[in-house]
Amino acid sequence: MEQATKFKVQDKATGAFFNCASNQSLLVAMERTNPGLIKVGCRGGGCGLCKIRVVEGDYLTKAMSRKQVSVTEEAQGYALACRAYPRTNLMFEVVASSQQTD
Repeated sequence: MEQATKFKVQDKATGAFFNCASNQSLLVAMERTNPGLIKVGCRGGGCGLCKIRVVEGDYLTKAMSRKQVSVTEEAQGYALACRAYPRTNLMFEVVASSQQTD
């Protein structure tokens, strides 16, 4: 069994750091270290409440609803935190839920 690597993740708005393992979604790590930082919904990549934009670093995403994150947005660093897993240290910003469409 492969050992998970831990990465430092930083919230651009607050400057706060937290650790996230490579086998842990950013959402789970955020909830454990900073409850209330981000809205939580379905946890399965469909609702879009946990939308973020990664501004620095590399990450892997699992399947996300294209209604919430288009191919173009994904190429610009947008992802759903519930489906994003760090591959390096990261810096991200939370995308306001008011920008979500039904």
